[in-house]
Amino acid sequence: MKKLFLIPALLMGMLFTHTNSAEAQVMDEIYVKDHAPNRKPIPYAYLREADAMYKKRIWRVIDLREKINLNLYYPTTKINDRMSLIDLLLMGINNEGLTAYNTDDDRFTQPISRTQIETNFGAVEKSQTYTDENGDEQTITIKGEINSTEVKQYWLKEDWYFDRKHSKMDVRILGLSPIRFYVKDDDSGEDAEVRKAYVFWIYFPEVRRILADHEVFNNNNDAEHRTFDDIFFKRYFGSYIIKISNVYDDRGISEYTLGIQSMLEAEALKKQITDYEQDLWEY
Repeated sequence: MKKLFLIPALLMGMLFTHTNSAEAQVMDEIYVKDHAPNRKPIPYAYLREADAMYKKRIWRVIDLREKINLNLYYPTTKINDRMSLIDLLLMGINNEGLTAYNTDDDRFTQPISRTQIETNFGAVEKSQTYTDENGDEQTITIKGEINSTEVKQYWLKEDWYFDRKHSKMDVRILGLSPIRFYVKDDDSGEDAEVRKAYVFWIYFPEVRRILADHEVFNNNNDAEHRTFDDIFFKRYFGSYIIKISNVYDDRGISEYTLGIQSMLEAEALKKQITDYEQDLWEY
């Protein structure tokens, strides 16, 4: 009799174990992704001051509304381990010890707090008045939330230099600054003004460790493991020059040109840098 009762119990135990094992093996991939999460940033080649025979500092704008840059803007909500660039930066600031710097400080000397970042995003506490069921007015405080989808552009600060040791023109990115576009709460209608605000600066060599182990969507091949660090290191983005180091307190292009002339001036400055490398050679 004891054996008769033992057999159903064993069968139920085996079924329960099999069910739990099946649930544990469910994953939304055909293989375990362990390449990108273990990636390290590609180290820069050592550069001596004596080998940098030419250098120019450039500020660029990366517009996320351009098709080539959409993989930096999407997804607007996290999908598995994939997230947008601004969400990754905020995650790094909150959880990985990444330092954010003041919006007016692209030399990275004035760190700012999480509270200041929330203020720059417009995520401040607001008072709202309502009438309760007794007809009395009540005031409550609502905490604002960061809307990361408002970030539509990035400023990029970089140095272009000619390395005499390796005989090539190269570039090092120094800083990254997200820019949000928003409409104030008291503006409404079709004539509402879209405003622009700078959120913070990030020292790029510090953030590379985070960029290198987070994957970016690849339009051509889901199996190609491309990370955020690959995007910047291999220049897989579209941008245009807005400022270059100059004697006039590093004034921007828009300060002395307008409209299409600004874009033509940006192209002329880019050609000036590429021509320097070509003029070193004799054919």
